[in-house]
Amino acid sequence: MRVSDLQPEEFSPNNSRYINILPKDLELIKSFKDDFDTILDLLQSITLDKLDYRYAPDKWTLKEVFQHMIDTERIFIYRCFRISRHDKTPLPGFEQDDYVLPSQADKKSLQDLLEEFKAVRQNSIVLLKSLNDTDLKFIGIVNGNPISARAAAFNIIGHNLWHLNIIKNRYL
Repeated sequence: MRVSDLQPEEFSPNNSRYINILPKDLELIKSFKDDFDTILDLLQSITLDKLDYRYAPDKWTLKEVFQHMIDTERIFIYRCFRISRHDKTPLPGFEQDDYVLPSQADKKSLQDLLEEFKAVRQNSIVLLKSLNDTDLKFIGIVNGNPISARAAAFNIIGHNLWHLNIIKNRYL
């Protein structure tokens, strides 16, 4: 299953900024493995003093950005799971800024963040491997908008790419 397999009705404009930056030939499960390696390499290359850096006073630290990426993956893989199981219950949106302070990301060590990221990603990959094409194509409603299970999964990779570009351009 590739990004090019997605149909326009499988995701809303809210998700298009993340999905549309992905290469069209990107394969779903492979993208989760490659993205894992990319993020892991980046996390391990950052000096400890940079982890608490903010490029502007009102912006998140790098630790908070990584925690946000982890939290967003949790939310979107949960959406993928619910939708792939043909759950027709509309799912709510979430306010990303409400998650930052309670996450206490700035109190976590790099090892803590790495451990959390590894566990979440492993969960995502195992779930995606268990789903068939029909279930991944199923469309649910999230935050009042249609999204397929596979679009929710690809959204994770696009969201990470979005933030990796910000990290490279503004933090490092």
